[in-house]
Amino acid sequence: MNPVEGSEDPRLEHLVDGIVRLAAGELDARIEPSERGDAIDAVITGVNLLAEELGHIYTELEERVAARTAMLRRTQVELEHMAKTDALTGLANRTLLNERIQEAIRTGTESGGAPAVLVLDLDSFKAINDTLGHSAGDAVLIEVSRRLRSVVRASDTVARLGGDEFAALITGAGADEVMLIAHRVWEALQESIDIGTETVWTTASIGICLRDGGYSAEEMMRDADIAMYQAKAQGRNKVQLFHPDMLNAVQERSRITAELRTAAESGQLALLYQPVIELASGKVTGVEALIRWHHPVHGTIMPDNFISIAEETGLILELGRWVLHEGIAQLGRWKQQAPQLTDFRLHINLSAAELLRSDLVGDVTGTLTRNEIEPSRLVLEITESVLMSRRTVEQQVLEKLRAVGVGLQIDDFGTGYSSISYLRDLPADTVKVDRSLINNLETDSRQQKFVAAILQLISAAELEAIVEGIETAGQAASLQAMGCLYGQGYYYGRPVPAAEILARISHSEPQM
Repeated sequence: MNPVEGSEDPRLEHLVDGIVRLAAGELDARIEPSERGDAIDAVITGVNLLAEELGHIYTELEERVAARTAMLRRTQVELEHMAKTDALTGLANRTLLNERIQEAIRTGTESGGAPAVLVLDLDSFKAINDTLGHSAGDAVLIEVSRRLRSVVRASDTVARLGGDEFAALITGAGADEVMLIAHRVWEALQESIDIGTETVWTTASIGICLRDGGYSAEEMMRDADIAMYQAKAQGRNKVQLFHPDMLNAVQERSRITAELRTAAESGQLALLYQPVIELASGKVTGVEALIRWHHPVHGTIMPDNFISIAEETGLILELGRWVLHEGIAQLGRWKQQAPQLTDFRLHINLSAAELLRSDLVGDVTGTLTRNEIEPSRLVLEITESVLMSRRTVEQQVLEKLRAVGVGLQIDDFGTGYSSISYLRDLPADTVKVDRSLINNLETDSRQQKFVAAILQLISAAELEAIVEGIETAGQAASLQAMGCLYGQGYYYGRPVPAAEILARISHSEPQM
């Protein structure tokens, strides 16, 4: 054997080393072929070509990966933008606003300046949707968002919280400047908005939270929201700055709401009864049922302190149902104890919300039947404003109640609309004249003439009048001289428990 042919070719070692480097990812590695041009050089050339092709493939792959990564990043940014932006108006949404409030609080803590938050809710926006449609409503929201952005500073954030509720974050501004911006917002919404051929107006109730540091984003939004609802409660289209006592009031209302839910079940509710008197004879012709809440901690709570809360939360339906059942059941017990009281009537107040109860008529008639009470002995007192603004459903309920023989009474007459033209058309049998009309009855001759005219008007409408709030003998005498048949008030008796009513009925003379 030729020792030259038998010796190991160094190219093989270079070839193996090159393949190992390529396998390790060094795609720029190349093997230098010799001048022999034999089979080994052919393999080396092939490996070099493969390495070059792999390099091209890898470069193209990197470019594709980079392009896809950039596209994914753009998509992520777009998704994040969509997740934090209101689709209709292009404003920030609640999530982004909350993040920026948090950042502003952190920055303000470091610099010593706290941010301010404005929350505004459009007044009567629902009417635009109902009358012109949702597309018109969307156009209004877009225009409102444009106006809001035009009156705040470039550094401020305007957001749509949902529906017709908006907010603005004001940073780096003193109290005076914040109030100035808030009033610019208010003024910007005073002008009409043209929607096609229609012109609409949509003002706003604005709440402002402007507090020192130490509050979270959630607390600032809560306080601005409380102030906004306070602005609405004061008549709408107002700017209201938050005060801590507003939060105390809200928390108190929340407490009352929670405790009121279980008041009936725990036996805390009770009815008192105030006599209705025939003025000429002093005879008790009926009683009005008046609810009281005997709280285990706070004592007796008068209805003025919880009825409005019950109406706002919907609890008025359960309260009304309880009063109806308890009052009629008590009337049944009185009937058994004093069967001679054949014309004795029970008056119960009925709220506007209860008129929309689908089971109201059935509940009334069923409760009367169970307690063997004639429908004519029940009088439902309904406020004047409800009777005058009644809708189709309410009208049908009132007609059904009258059809079964239940009495209907206009309550608080003289405090609402008091339209003469409507008086004859109201579905009622009696009218309760509000106590405010007889305050100066004994000393003011003009008031005497006014009350006399009201009583004549009620009589001309073929209705009977009951005057409430009679507190003196002089008031009683004046009303009787005017021809008023019935009255109610402290002069004749304060509200008392059911056990005292029969004893009161046995006395025919007024109680001093």
